[in-house]
Order: sequence, then structure tokens, then C-alpha cells
Amino acid sequence: MNTLFDKIWDAHVVQQINEGPTQLYIDRLYCHEVTSPQAFAGLRARGLKCFRPDHIYCMPDHNTPTHDQDKPIADPVSRAQVDTLAKNAADFGLTHFGMMNPKNGIIHVVGPERGLTLPGMTIVCGDSHTSTHGALGAVAFGIGTSEVEMVLASQCILQTHPKTMRITVDGRLGRGVTAKDLALYMMSKMTTSGATGYFVEYAGEAVRSLSMEGRLTLCNLSIEMGARGGMVAPDETTFAYIKGREYAPKGADWDKAVAYWRTLRSDDDAVFDKEVRFDAADIEPMITYGTNPGMGMGITGHIPTTDAMSEAEKVSFEKSMHYMGFRPGEQLLGKPVDYVFLGACTNGRIEDFRAFASLVKGRRKADHITAWLVPGSWMVDAQIREEGLDKVLGEAGFAIRQPGCSACLAMNDDKIPAGKYAVSTSNRNFEGRQGPGSRTLLASPLVAAAAAVTGVITDPRELL
Repeated sequence: MNTLFDKIWDAHVVQQINEGPTQLYIDRLYCHEVTSPQAFAGLRARGLKCFRPDHIYCMPDHNTPTHDQDKPIADPVSRAQVDTLAKNAADFGLTHFGMMNPKNGIIHVVGPERGLTLPGMTIVCGDSHTSTHGALGAVAFGIGTSEVEMVLASQCILQTHPKTMRITVDGRLGRGVTAKDLALYMMSKMTTSGATGYFVEYAGEAVRSLSMEGRLTLCNLSIEMGARGGMVAPDETTFAYIKGREYAPKGADWDKAVAYWRTLRSDDDAVFDKEVRFDAADIEPMITYGTNPGMGMGITGHIPTTDAMSEAEKVSFEKSMHYMGFRPGEQLLGKPVDYVFLGACTNGRIEDFRAFASLVKGRRKADHITAWLVPGSWMVDAQIREEGLDKVLGEAGFAIRQPGCSACLAMNDDKIPAGKYAVSTSNRNFEGRQGPGSRTLLASPLVAAAAAVTGVITDPRELL
């Protein structure tokens, strides 16, 4: 009667504190430059070493520029954070994939593509989008700096057992509808707090038919519904994705691992604290119109009116509309945009570049559009070039930048100017998220590509 989540959680319980949290063993800790400095400082202050250094992987991603990575970082704050991570990794004997290392990239892209993230693992990182790794059938979640220190010192963490939720999506996604649209649709229906306190398992035909990249996108956005994390049970798609990757098991170890991974599924009679169902046929390409990821709608739809809203909801909604420069009830189709961003731990994988390239092929970037196409890792960059996508994109007027978090958040050079509209494949559209005063419209790579070649918000199905 166990859920997939409970099977993995129970296998990692070290002890249950009486009337308190669970001491949970952690298989993999990922560290980037933003949330780890204070944790390492805490170890030094207490004279502690890392308990299991071979289970910890470090790489900079938030502050890395997406050009001239072979040169010193110009911004002194970003440079200090990146340099500090390198020093901490060296001092504590940890694996570090620094800038220009072929294994560098966004940590949530590199983990799965290198075979560091595997089914049945418990995985943490000082970053909320750690939920991404749950796509491979792992229990993965973001933690705070003090918890990073806890894991560095003990390879364990104190956690309260979350509630469980299963979201089942029946049927298959339609033409031009991607995993990103599925996630934005769920958020539009459940709001950004609809899964608060839960660990979500995604199930149903629509989820099963997603590629591994699609599942990674879906789980990445779990946190934007308020969930502690999201996961998909491993299956043949998962095994095919992992096989042969650098850190994946080999030979007899592979056979043994797969035999275990096949047991990682919720039992037929498993009971979840909450069950939710959606129909894939109801979903069209999505776009956000507001200042949180739950403020999304089908691309042919209209922004909601305030008629059915409470006074408190109305105040918040109108503030959001004022910031975005939109009006209740209007359509977004045909609205001019200024920037297009393809990338982030949400949509910076090879499949996302294939989708973008497939739509812009034979067309040209609109003259007034500034487009940032940023691979999630050097491995993705290499795949883009091996497949000739760089040539397709180049002929359409686009250039490939160097890997990093880029315009997902305003912690590096790639900032959207105040008042400008950006169709972005990232995960958050909060006020100022992509730069002070920037206006973000979250969308899939196909919707981003359609905007890039037309210069306005466009239904990608018209161009496919």
C-alpha cells in the first residue's frame, strides 16, 4: 500500500526523532555558489570536515556570464561567489565543475545528463528547483543554507514527512502542447499554493508519454505550485535515458540497479493524501499574464476579469495588471514583445533547442527582438553543434550563448531592462525577477520561438 515517495523515504530513514522530525540519509548533495558559502563557513567555525565528500558535487551557475567565460568575471560580487565556491570545494576535497569545464552548466541540467541523478535517490541542493531531479524517480527537494551545512557535516538532514499528492493527466497532449504548457496549466488551475505541504507524483498517459526532458521540465515547476517536490515513477523511458551516461552504473551493476528501479512505483492500492485529475485534451499552448506562475492562460484566451474576485484578490490582481501594463479581459495574441529567452533549468535542454529550431527554421528573427539562447550545460552546447542546430539557428538570425542560469534571474549580466516584455522559458515571473521593472511572460520553447520570429505573442500552432 506504499506510494513511490514513501518507498524511497522509508529506505533512507536513519532514525525517527520522538515527537519530532525524521533523520533522513541523503545520497547526493549538489552545491552552487549562491547558498553554500555560509554553510562552508559554518563547518570551518566548528572545525568539521565533510562526512562523505564523494557524494557532493559543486558547480557555479547563477552568477556565471553567458559570454567570455574564459576571462575573469567583470562583476566583483559574481566573481567573489564563483571564486569562493572553487576555494571551498578545494579546501574540503569536493568534486568541482568550474566555468569552462566541459561538465559545467546549470546544476539541475548537469545532474541528470551526467548520470549523477538516479532513481531511488534522495537529493538536495540549496535551490528550490532541486525538484527537477524527481523526474528520474528520486526524492529531490531544495533546502536552506543551515540545512546545506547539516548535510555537508553528516550526509543527513532533519525533515518532517510531507503529505502525498498524485496528479493524474489522462489522454495525450495535443499538437504544439509541451510539458511546460502542462505545468503552467496545472498552476493556472491549482494556483501557486495548491500543492503546499505535499510531495507530488505525476501519473497518467500524458505524463508517461513525455520524454525525459519533458518530465524534468514538469518536475522543475512543482515548486511553483507550492509543492515540496515532484516525481515521476521510473520506467523504460528513464532507463534508456540513463544507460551509458558517465556516472551511471555499468555492467552487472547496471542490471542490478534496473532490477531495483523497477520496484520503484506506487502500489496499485497505494493511498495518497490527495488525488487530482486533469484531461490533456483541455490544454493548449500557455502563456502567463501576471506576476506569479499561476497567472497563466491558454494562448488564445483572455485575461480574467475581476467580477468573481474578492476585494483582497482584486487589489492583488490590479497591482499585477498595473505592473505588467495589461487590462483585465484583454487578449495577449498580437501584443509586441522585446526579448525572448530560451534556457534555464526549466527549458535549457537539447529537446528545447530542437523544438525552438524546428519552428524558426526557414524564418528570420524579428529585427527588434533581442534573443538570448542559452544552453543548460556544455553537453547541451555540444549536442546543439553535433546536430547542426547552431547552423539552423544562425541562418534564422540567432546566436548561441555560453551555459548558465542567464536571464532566469537577475544575478548575472543577462537582465531584461525596465518596462520591456520578455517571453521567457524560465520558471518565475515575479516582479523584477529578470531585472528591475522587467515584465516576464512565461511560456514554452515553441511559444518563445513563435514570438521571436513574429515579434508579437503568437500561437505556435499557426507556424508549425
